[in-house]
Amino acid sequence: MHSFLLAFIGGLLLGVAVVGYLFVNGRIAGISGLIAQILNPQSIFKTPALWFLLGLFITPFIYGWAFKPEIIMATTNPLLLMIAGLLVGFGTRLGSGCTSGHGICGISRLSVRSIVATCTFMLAGFITVYVMRHVLGTSS
Repeated sequence: MHSFLLAFIGGLLLGVAVVGYLFVNGRIAGISGLIAQILNPQSIFKTPALWFLLGLFITPFIYGWAFKPEIIMATTNPLLLMIAGLLVGFGTRLGSGCTSGHGICGISRLSVRSIVATCTFMLAGFITVYVMRHVLGTSS
């Protein structure tokens, strides 16, 4: 029950943050779009994206300090992580957004494009896990 409650509260906070960002700034809170805004040198300090992303970065440290959660270490091949990161970046550009933009913001606005994109992300993830675990026999 405890983990369910924490997941519920986390989802609720995420929803409030996304709706609040849309209401206040008139833009969706898709992470790839926010990162693109802060990578633009002319608008880095003019965009609220910087503060939103700083909040996303700092909040886990505050949570860890306040609640002292159990630390889980993920171990995998660093080269595999780099390749995965590059593929995610490529997919984000190809799909004109990431899972936060399409999956959270787009689906909540009933965007057909976002529903299709999110289903595509999820299907690709399912297939990747199946191939990695059951065809190639790797666990990570």
